[in-house]
Order: sequence, then structure tokens, then C-alpha cells
Amino acid sequence: MLKSPYINIILFVVTIITTTLAGAEWIYGKSFFFQSDMMGLAEFKEGLWFSIPFLGFLTTHEFGHYFMAKIRKIDVTLPYYIPGWFVVLTSIGTFGAFIKIKEKINSKNDYFDIGIAGPLAGFVVAVVVLACGFYYLPSDEYIYTIHPEYKNFQGNYRAFLDTYQTNGEIITLGKSLIYNFLESNFADPSLIPHKFEITHYPLILAGFLGLLFTALNLLPIGQLDGGHILFALIGKKAFDIVSPVFLVLLVSYSGLGMFKLTDFTMAYSEEQGMLLLQFLFFVYFNYLCFSRIFDKKLNGLILALAVILFQLTFSKYAPQISGYSGFLAFGFLIGRVLGVYHPETIDSKPLGITRKILGWLAIFIFFVCFSPNPIN
Repeated sequence: MLKSPYINIILFVVTIITTTLAGAEWIYGKSFFFQSDMMGLAEFKEGLWFSIPFLGFLTTHEFGHYFMAKIRKIDVTLPYYIPGWFVVLTSIGTFGAFIKIKEKINSKNDYFDIGIAGPLAGFVVAVVVLACGFYYLPSDEYIYTIHPEYKNFQGNYRAFLDTYQTNGEIITLGKSLIYNFLESNFADPSLIPHKFEITHYPLILAGFLGLLFTALNLLPIGQLDGGHILFALIGKKAFDIVSPVFLVLLVSYSGLGMFKLTDFTMAYSEEQGMLLLQFLFFVYFNYLCFSRIFDKKLNGLILALAVILFQLTFSKYAPQISGYSGFLAFGFLIGRVLGVYHPETIDSKPLGITRKILGWLAIFIFFVCFSPNPIN
């Protein structure tokens, strides 16, 4: 059986391949294989413009954790990369990466240092990648190689896309505060792509995903990086209150607009029956997200029903506002796999002033990186 570091190296190499394949698909806007004009080695090489900066971010993040753990004399593994390319479905080529901590951590300082090192290091790389993506934007001739039909609009394809509905799947990126700042300060306004075409630009996409991953990791819940940081900042007693509250807020926002009171009628039909089954599954899904907050399962069910009642009521009075359902999977991962609470430490001395400043800086980074609707 393969052991570390061989399995780590193999997973890394496979992830380079899968993210490069995914990068080529984002650049050219089509599946690598299942097209009449299949892509080849030349397109695969272009995919490196996505995979190298994106994996550069991911690797910097994980090795930030790794090297800090080594400095703190905590036994950890090398990063395990998780390839994830679906061949026929749009993907980014990976589910991320993680390191395994092989011993109990007994100090808040150790939790804090290891937890914060990854996001801070990765954030710097993501910002540099995105800034370079904006600063080195190509001319419109680049997008014409992907959409030759845009040449017909005399250099004004953006106005055409603003005016007319386009065919096919359209993916847009939700801008965070730091994204807007970098775009405003590093990009030539005349070269900024239309929002429908931004995913064809690999450096921008890689930097955007780096910021998104940084924000998700900094959510102040459970044993995410943000959870480690907040736990060290405010202590276990306060954290065990704040962390479940943030999980409830995340799931509540994510499910907004999925169901509305007006969706249900008294007249039975096959469509209504299917909708009711979907709604019952949604109730159960919410229960699973919350069930480990409490010792009693009934309390998890009551909380799930309360959240859904809030969502239905909110949608009645603000039907135009919807959440981002993509965060539901993350809420489930936290609630059922990673855990909502944080283990206690033997050494629970308060953090020093330098660590406190870095901790609040990390919370600031979370807010400037977070987008409420990242991928639409």
C-alpha cells in the first residue's frame, strides 16, 4: 500500500492534470472531449494558465499550515490534494486540499498560529494573481478567438451582450470588495471583459477562486481556519455560542427563496406532490445541518423548522431576495462532518497583542473576500 509522501505526490500530479483540463474548459467554454471539435494538447497547455496560479494559491495555503505546524513542533502530514474533474460537468478540477494533524493540540497559540498561517499566505497569492490578471488583460482579439462572432459588432460586443439574451449556459462571478478594488485599480477599463465572458480569463478566474476559498476557510465556525482563529480570540465559552449562530445564519441565508408560500396550493397534482417531497427533503437536510448542535435530536428538528419558517416568511415579504444555495453544501459539511464546536485546550492563556491584531486582520480579510453570490 502506498504511503506518504508517495500518495501525496501522486494526488498532486493528478490534481495538476485535472485542474489543467478544467482550466482549458473554462478558457474555451466547452467540454474537453465531448464536442465535435475536440480539444487537444495545445488547448491543454493553455489550461496551465489556470492550473498553475490556482494550485499556487492552494499549495501556498496548505504549506502555510504545514510549515507553521512544523515551527510549533506539531506532527502533521504533507498536503493531500483532492482531484475532482467530472468530464461532462463544469468543475474547477479539484475539491481542494488538506493536511492531517497527527497529535492533539494543547495550546490556543498553536491552534491560532496554524489556523491563520494558511489563509494569510493564500490571500497574498490570490491578490497577486488577481491583480496580475487585471493588469495584463489582453485586447479584445483574445475573446474573438473564443467567440469569432463578436467581431461582427465592430469592437462593441459588450453592448450587444447587455442588450440581447445569449443562448446556452451563462456563468457570472459575484464580486467581493477586494475584487472590486483590484479591478478598479489595476485594470484598463476599456479592456475589462463583459461579465458573461470573465471566466474565459484564467488568471482572473484563479484569483477569484483563491479569494472565495479564503473566505470560506475563514468562516468563524467549528474547526475551519476561521473557527480556530475566533476560538483563540474569544475563548471556548463564547465560541460555543457564536459558532452555532454563524452556522444557522449561513444555512438560513443559503436557503432563502428556494421555497415560497405561493408555491403550494390546496389542489393536488403530480407537480405539487413532487414539490412537497422536495420540501420535506429540504426540511430533513436542514435538520442534518443542525442535528449536532444539540444533544437532543428534537432540538435540531425544532431549529430546522424555525429556520424554514423564517425563510418562508421572509420570501413572502421580500420575494425578490434570494440566498445562494451553493453554500448549503458547505453548511452540511460543517454541520455533519467538520463539526460546529471546537475542542478545548489545556493551555488557554489569552492571546498576546500581536496575535490579536492578526486575528482581527483575518476577520477583516474574510469580509473583503466574501461574496454573497459568488458563482451564478
